[in-house]
Amino acid sequence: MSDDGLHHHHWSLKKAATIFMLAAFLALAAKPLPAQNAGPARDAWQHPEEVMDALGVHRGSAVADVGSGEGYFTFHLADRVGPTGHVYAVDIEQSHLDVIQREAAREGLKQISTILGAPDDPHLSPNSLDFVLAVDTYHEWHDYTAMLHHLFLALKPGGIFGLMDGAAPAGHPRDYYYERHRMPEQMERTEVVAAGFRFVRRERGMTRPSDGKQFYYLIFQKPQ
Repeated sequence: MSDDGLHHHHWSLKKAATIFMLAAFLALAAKPLPAQNAGPARDAWQHPEEVMDALGVHRGSAVADVGSGEGYFTFHLADRVGPTGHVYAVDIEQSHLDVIQREAAREGLKQISTILGAPDDPHLSPNSLDFVLAVDTYHEWHDYTAMLHHLFLALKPGGIFGLMDGAAPAGHPRDYYYERHRMPEQMERTEVVAAGFRFVRRERGMTRPSDGKQFYYLIFQKPQ
């Protein structure tokens, strides 16, 4: 092979290697990150530390993240409760729980358990929890009476239920709000109190920057 041919051959190999590396990088970049790894951009508007502070979660707590998705709050809660606490990630989609299980195993977080819930039952053990957190999920609970009943039973006496959901104008039937993925604050507050909880206070909510959606944050307690 001539020097020119050898040079061209080496250049072609370098070009092919560069193209391969670029394709691999783009494939990796296109792969969605697990929700728990959303990073500072998500933390900036969901302020998870404030959410947990308002709930009262501390080291050693037993907490359920109901409607966990892929675990954004699950992993923040796991960090807060530490190895002496426990976080139960509850969702009705096994694929979401699979993401949590893989990440928890990778990070060695034995304080996380996943539970495949049902639309009317989170399958949590009675009197086992100090706190329940439900973020942007209550509006999906068609059988909310049964869900609230099971959450009430799962909390220890004096346990705290933190409920965050998308704000919506009042005045429509309940079915109207399902497709809009939001629900009036007073409607949810009335339903939770009717299930036996005591309303404690309203905390600062959040605003999603992508579309301006407003979320309210309500704190309830199971009576002693």
